[in-house]
Amino acid sequence: MAATAAVTALVPGTASAAAFPVSEAQFNQMFPNRIAFYSYAGLVDAAGKYAAFTGSGDETVRKQEAAAFLANINHESGGLVHVEELNQANWPLYCDAAQPYGCPAGQAAYHGRGPIQLSWNFNYKAAGDALGLDLLNNPDLVKNDASVAYQTGVWYWMTQTGPGSSTPHDAIVNGRGFGETIRSINGSLECNGGNPAQVQSRIDAYQRFTQILGVEPGGNLSC
Repeated sequence: MAATAAVTALVPGTASAAAFPVSEAQFNQMFPNRIAFYSYAGLVDAAGKYAAFTGSGDETVRKQEAAAFLANINHESGGLVHVEELNQANWPLYCDAAQPYGCPAGQAAYHGRGPIQLSWNFNYKAAGDALGLDLLNNPDLVKNDASVAYQTGVWYWMTQTGPGSSTPHDAIVNGRGFGETIRSINGSLECNGGNPAQVQSRIDAYQRFTQILGVEPGGNLSC
């Protein structure tokens, strides 16, 4: 996962299950095979770190954003099963030595972790700076603390455009559709016919999650 947009400062929110538009029962229905690490409590705590996350627009938009975020992390983590990148041969590849701060935790320390597979030393640095955490020196926080793991996903969702032209949050809030969230997360590999099966997997999860939340998925589902 490559990040290119500028870091947006953390906006304190209220970590309240009552405010998050997905109940614990609905969350468990969405992720029947999730591992214990990916707890509902961790998700709610992370959601509260950015007030605008699932807090913008009317109830429909808030539920669509929650469903879109959860559908994408479902895809990235195998249904909230995988905490670390499975292919360990790739682990040493995510150290950009050109960065002035280098890779203080080690050459292989910046592989994919968390529900959106945060990777590269510069992403750990940017996410840590935004979240008030020293992830550059302590990247294992992402695999050892459920809230931190989810926070890195929410950070990307709220602040990074990736290969897209808007953040995933803005794509939903501004009515550009679920397809634009895919483009912002992995569009360079999946969109424009790059990998239609992967795109469809994300869409299927999104449609299932919106059905669980009792909300229409909206248009522009594909990219």
